[in-house]
Amino acid sequence: MSLNNVFNNHRVLLFYKGDISALILFAQHSNGSICFSQPLPALSSALEPEEFITEKVSTHPAMLVNNINKLLQLDNDILRVEPEFSEQIDAPGGIITVHMARFMMLDPPHKLMQSRDCRMRTLPELRGRPPAEMDLLRRAYAKVM
Repeated sequence: MSLNNVFNNHRVLLFYKGDISALILFAQHSNGSICFSQPLPALSSALEPEEFITEKVSTHPAMLVNNINKLLQLDNDILRVEPEFSEQIDAPGGIITVHMARFMMLDPPHKLMQSRDCRMRTLPELRGRPPAEMDLLRRAYAKVM
């Protein structure tokens, strides 16, 4: 399966949480999106949990993270899937499932992500993103806190 096909119906949020400070940062791509490997389509909206559609066959989030590692040229031990997070987005092309992966580093990966044309941002710095992304951020923040 090609890299693009893998992400047709899936996205990954990348975040950092400081174990001591509880600082939470989300990775933001240079295109402004918080979704990897590509932004959500225009007119996307987050589904409520009771609206989620159960898929008969699903892509394991670890496969998605492995593809993100290849795409961003990251070592395989830097990101870890957050198994408790899975949200669905209603998009014009169909349902997109969003997973989350945590940077397993002591310090925030600012320089690492800058070298990949991305930035690490706090929740307030991400205000003004499209509504579907803001819903994802709110849900992700609630899950990691």
